[in-house]
Amino acid sequence: MNGSSYEQRLAQAVAELDATRKAVARAEAELAEASVTVRSKDRAVEVTVGPQGELTGLRFLEDRYRTMAAGQLAASVLQAAAEARGAMARRVMETFEPFTRPSADVPELSGVDIDWTKIFGSALSAEDERDRAPRRASGHRLRDEISEDPEEEHRHG
Repeated sequence: MNGSSYEQRLAQAVAELDATRKAVARAEAELAEASVTVRSKDRAVEVTVGPQGELTGLRFLEDRYRTMAAGQLAASVLQAAAEARGAMARRVMETFEPFTRPSADVPELSGVDIDWTKIFGSALSAEDERDRAPRRASGHRLRDEISEDPEEEHRHG
């Protein structure tokens, strides 16, 4: 490898790194303003989350919430929030996915290895579990979400 070839490859790598840095900055700026809004399956609530999955809005739709039991309303809020967090996580992953690929022009630039589960935690794992879980009747959903008291289990077991 001669000196000029090495200098050209280095200049190309530096230019690609600079272009990637600018693209990442644009993606971060775009996502900083992003939000996702989801309605619960029963259409009783609407939840909005920000770019880090934080709850930024909660609306009770029509008057449905007035006739719902507290546990049922809570389940609707949690379901919509989990779905919104998952949607935002997917949006962030799609935005940053190009930076995880190796460079076509500079093979030494392998792309960034991102641990999405570490970043999004339960937003992704809850969605994965929901996709794998068998569908249950809605009346059993709330009971499935509640951790039973060990003392209660011993009395009834």
